Amino acid sequence: MYQLTEYEESLCKEIVDCAYKVHIGLGPGLLEKIYEACFCHELSKKGIKYRRQAELPIFYDGLKFDEGLRIDVLVEDIIICELKSVEIINPVWQAQILSHLKLAGNNIGFLINFNVPIIKSGIRRLCIE
Repeated sequence: MYQLTEYEESLCKEIVDCAYKVHIGLGPGLLEKIYEACFCHELSKKGIKYRRQAELPIFYDGLKFDEGLRIDVLVEDIIICELKSVEIINPVWQAQILSHLKLAGNNIGFLINFNVPIIKSGIRRLCIE
């Protein structure tokens, strides 16, 4: 299993803190893009670099394909954050994040669902093993 660096652990804690602040401030039931904007604002306040709707090229059979695969928020170019605002999490989304991690060459990602009464139950941390 992949051992996170101290820096990655620190970023993970900050990501959870940002999600918590956004959820406390806005509550559940809003559109995903609203949570994304506010989540990125919280990252900015902490001086954490991110890219919204970061494009992820696909390399297959020695070729590069730019087919519009996007990551909601890529934190410091190492942590993938997929944000949702749904009643039920589809299990395929966790597999999707693992695929994104593999394709990007990254090791850790988050699936964050803001449409929950308590944000703790909406955060899933996923790692490449």
